[in-house]
Amino acid sequence: MDENPIAKLVAGVDEAGRGPLAGSVVAAAVILDAARPIDGLTDSKKLSAARRATLEQEIKLKARAWSVAESSQGEVDEINVLQASLLAMKRALLALDVKPEQVLVDGNRLPSVAGYHMLAIVGGDLSEPCISAASILAKEFRDRQMLELDRLYPQYCFAQHKGYPTALHRELLKKHGVSPVHRKSFRPVRELLP
Repeated sequence: MDENPIAKLVAGVDEAGRGPLAGSVVAAAVILDAARPIDGLTDSKKLSAARRATLEQEIKLKARAWSVAESSQGEVDEINVLQASLLAMKRALLALDVKPEQVLVDGNRLPSVAGYHMLAIVGGDLSEPCISAASILAKEFRDRQMLELDRLYPQYCFAQHKGYPTALHRELLKKHGVSPVHRKSFRPVRELLP
């Protein structure tokens, strides 16, 4: 065990995929290892796809602990996207094989998990490296998931827009109708249901 009483095990938690019209919400939790620093951690949206992919591998290699979890499209429809993202965060946190002493969560809402000291930080994916790392893992996992959905439902071009409500996605949704992976509680999808 670490001799230094000041060094705390801090987990960063973030999610990806609240805005899209399809697929699950993904969350990740990461406890970085101070002895193995990772350069270039920032909000995943500010990184190129190639840089994110490189950092994802480095995080998985160097982090003290990491996990990725999700809430399905069905859960998003059942409990709403905010609650689904908090549930995915809770699942990611509980899936860590080391219990953190402090949890930093990106945003202004905290998942309900008993026995954890948590702090919500708006813009935390820019200011806290552990949250940045979680944002990268969540985004990479979800992007891969959307590539898989693109193979299953090529008519929606998920690989291009990753499920976000772009003009192309909305046009294809109108043309082909609602797929089993679309979020039926989101207005642009709900409006097309019979």
